[in-house]
Amino acid sequence: MKINKLILPVMIIAIVLVVYITYFNPKDDLGLFSDFDKNSNVNRDIIVKVIHDKGFFVDQAAGGTIFYVEDKAGIQMKVVGPISLPPGMDVTNRVTLRGHLHDGYFHAAEVRTRN
Repeated sequence: MKINKLILPVMIIAIVLVVYITYFNPKDDLGLFSDFDKNSNVNRDIIVKVIHDKGFFVDQAAGGTIFYVEDKAGIQMKVVGPISLPPGMDVTNRVTLRGHLHDGYFHAAEVRTRN
């Protein structure tokens, strides 16, 4: 009889723990550009690795700074970000981009450096 009364609270705690781990626990892994829809302009976050060898260029025609990043699958992508990038972009290995994917480049509305 006592075991039946303990099963329900243990199951509820287990379900809450699984939901927390899968949805609310922040992930620190690199993301995939393949998760983005090229036909959507919805801004989403993605963590990527910065490719410093290709440099950073301000393009007035594009209205932003151009640089290159790499995702978890090794796909390199050109990024058109804001003209003013956060401090430390030249030394950081990973960044979080908030933006959307176009055909051939990623438009980043916001760039945040990561550790």
